[in-house]
Amino acid sequence: MQRLNIAPLSVNGLLSTNLWGTHTGVLTSATLSLGNSFDPVARSIGIDHSLNPETGVARAWSATDAGSPFDYPKQGILYIAKDLPTPGQSPTTESQLDTIAELITAAGGRTLGLFSSRRAAELAAEAMRERLDVPILIQGEDQLPTLVAQFSEDEETCLFGTLSLWQGVDVPGPACQLVIMDRIPFPRPDDPVKAARTRAIAASGGNGFMQVSATHAALLLAQGAGRLVRSINDRGVVAVLDPRLATARYGSFLTNSMPNFWTTTKKDVAIGALQRLSEAQ
Repeated sequence: MQRLNIAPLSVNGLLSTNLWGTHTGVLTSATLSLGNSFDPVARSIGIDHSLNPETGVARAWSATDAGSPFDYPKQGILYIAKDLPTPGQSPTTESQLDTIAELITAAGGRTLGLFSSRRAAELAAEAMRERLDVPILIQGEDQLPTLVAQFSEDEETCLFGTLSLWQGVDVPGPACQLVIMDRIPFPRPDDPVKAARTRAIAASGGNGFMQVSATHAALLLAQGAGRLVRSINDRGVVAVLDPRLATARYGSFLTNSMPNFWTTTKKDVAIGALQRLSEAQ
């Protein structure tokens, strides 16, 4: 049996014509602002100063950043592994695994590992089980709620996984003091919908990479980094093992989408902070 899946390249026109022309909306989320701007989200849902087709008048909309109860610069460090090689086709590299092992050792476990693919998560988990004397849980070995509960209850335990962990884990307290992201989570190059949207935007004179791939990555980075600080007492490190976050032109757009942690590219600074947190437990 053959199956045909169809997805629109964009829904902003449909929403602009059929929803915002007759309705007023209040939209809230922790990740509406990307790159210090609400424009990417506004553009995606058809309220980016587009004209009302009936009146010819630009739609009125406003955005407000309500702030956060968390003091991110004091509660967290963003470590960007600038000295690591740029990730390639290989799910993991030896230098990545070495850095992961060093960071987890300094943290005494307490690590949520967010990976861009299931294979990368599995390879990293296998390597850490061989190198380290802390429990390593891997998404898929049990039901996710069970794994998250085990991770939360034992401070030495680490949990590795993929997309559902980037978005759905809430573990406040000392059980999660290190969040590792293996690479910038750009969409897969063989994703037909994302590729078609990129081509359509480029054909109309826009920047397809920034509006599709970079925006997709910014949202996931914001969600992933947000796993670290879940209460006013949480402290820790978010480690991104992809030097492009510090070296690429689009890097500032991505980091500006994340919580405004104090940022460093020095591994010894991140390791020192994790060791102090571990010793304080």
